[in-house]
Amino acid sequence: MRPTLSWTPTEEPSPGTTDLAPVAEALDRGGVLVLSGAGISTESGIPDYRGEGGSLSRHTPMTYQDFTADPAARRRYWARSHLGWRTFGRALPNAGHRAVAAFGRHGLLSGVITQNVDGLHQAAGSEGVVDLHGRLDRVVCLSCGDFSDRRELALRLEEANQGFAPVAAGINPDGDADLTDAQVGDFQVVPCTVCGGVLKPDVVFFGEAVPPQRAEQCRALVREASALLVLGSSLTVMSGLRFVRQAAQAGQPVLIVNRDPTRGDRHALARVALPLGDALSAVAGRLGVPLDEASGS
Repeated sequence: MRPTLSWTPTEEPSPGTTDLAPVAEALDRGGVLVLSGAGISTESGIPDYRGEGGSLSRHTPMTYQDFTADPAARRRYWARSHLGWRTFGRALPNAGHRAVAAFGRHGLLSGVITQNVDGLHQAAGSEGVVDLHGRLDRVVCLSCGDFSDRRELALRLEEANQGFAPVAAGINPDGDADLTDAQVGDFQVVPCTVCGGVLKPDVVFFGEAVPPQRAEQCRALVREASALLVLGSSLTVMSGLRFVRQAAQAGQPVLIVNRDPTRGDRHALARVALPLGDALSAVAGRLGVPLDEASGS
């Protein structure tokens, strides 16, 4: 089966609210677990999948099944990902990431789970982040399990594909650039330096399961939280939606900050339909939490 890439509401979607009071009140009580999605990184120049101008309108993400079964698919993926990495790897945290880090420093959060693979929460100073779908800056060999740094692979790919510099139509949330087959051309994929096996970014592709231990870690974080705060996720895929359902079934408040309706709205006390950077900065101001305070100061 192909993974769920889109979702259509079965009932009239709620317009959402602009009232930030429920979010501020939940954070003020402390113990809030953050679940973030692609929408928190759009202000860093990384587009989301499903919002206005989202990449799904022009791009189908690579699936695990296609990547592992088809050498041509792997060539297309690595050509596009190699080009995308040049932009993706330079992205910087925005006000939303800095606000989450500030809430954590001030003891208002019990944890952070992110569906993103960009590492921007950590770059902003958040600690103990669970990367639900992995990290694009790490590479794993599917044969021997060896892990390596993405920057090392980028250098190897540069050497193997000198002069490769097509102009991409866009960059996607998974770091994949939009290229035609003609632009991919005869791009050369490099093997694992340990065993010669197939290399894959250490991320959970569409159609691939989140590692069981990581999923259980997230379930435990939900159980221990006072509330679940969803930031910038449509909750279309089950990997994130299941935690919203878990919290709601346990009677824990669920709050969502996302401009568009989400698959989890019916489980939430409120969905705040505001831009994330502005919304979280405003909440931080209400709580007297400085966004750019140095860690440990």
